[in-house]
Amino acid sequence: MPAHAASPAAVNLPAHAVELRGLTKIYSPTGKAGPKHALKGIDLAIPRGSLFGLLGPNGAGKSTLINILAGLVNKTGGNALIWGHDTEEAPRAARASIGIVPQELNMDPFFTPREMLELQAGLYGVPKRDRRTDELLDAVGLLDKADAHARSLSGGMKRRLMVAKAMVHSPPVLVLDEPTAGVDVELRRHLWDYVRELNRRGTTVLLTTHYLQEAEELCDTIAIINHGQVVACEPTRTLLRRVDAKALTVLLDRDLTAPPATLEGFTVELAEPRRLIVRYQPSRQRVDAILAALSAAGLGIVDLSTEESDLEDIFLQLTGGAHGELGTLPPSGESGTGSVNDAA
Repeated sequence: MPAHAASPAAVNLPAHAVELRGLTKIYSPTGKAGPKHALKGIDLAIPRGSLFGLLGPNGAGKSTLINILAGLVNKTGGNALIWGHDTEEAPRAARASIGIVPQELNMDPFFTPREMLELQAGLYGVPKRDRRTDELLDAVGLLDKADAHARSLSGGMKRRLMVAKAMVHSPPVLVLDEPTAGVDVELRRHLWDYVRELNRRGTTVLLTTHYLQEAEELCDTIAIINHGQVVACEPTRTLLRRVDAKALTVLLDRDLTAPPATLEGFTVELAEPRRLIVRYQPSRQRVDAILAALSAAGLGIVDLSTEESDLEDIFLQLTGGAHGELGTLPPSGESGTGSVNDAA
């Protein structure tokens, strides 16, 4: 089956872009270590057209799952379907339906971006008349570097080139494995915009990231995997409602040396002489009760703000505090983890 035949415009579109049924992977014993159960009967259905986030701490099984989809690792049991094609029964069709951007920058440093994309398209059997080399290079902002050697590109440019390389055969499913690790803020935003545009055009995107803010901002659905099992899989907004916790920050009209006694029963922190942080459970306590307690203490309110629970809270709750890949986006001008040269 030609690679370009599997496209979002194809007839008889599957309901799920990726479907895993009882997927297991057991690695053989090595040395004194026994067998490793990397995946323990994963059931997961990624809807067609979604921007799907897959999160989990180090060793949770994310890389094994992606490598099975890529055809790099043989599963022990269960089924994995990509665009309706079983990876074992129809491996060529399955691989033609997916593009993968790995964490590693795997490219020949002596090839130019144009040569690299042309070669990749040829490997996927895309006829020359159907190739979109310049279109893809333009989309990732590398058309002006089309004939420069890859070794001369910055780390950020190489990462963008990896995305273009994964899209040469127009796959309906794109997997981005930590695409912005070690990338500066401007480039990260550029990649986010491009991923959103791909998704709007019909490409199903599976994103793994250790930046929780990234998953929260981009993904419409998030699955969290831990110890080889899916511990949560819900729309992002639904997932964020799972933590019953809020924080109310209040700026008062006078200095305090201790929280007022009227707030007994709440978790209160005196952050500054005039700034109180009150933590409460919306399902059991109301904001007006906090405000009434402050009024009863004779305190005036200059300003206030509330802080919702975020994905980090849920992640830590569901993984028992295992946070090997937990991260926050670095401030502007700084790069994240990794040693990639971030010049765009």
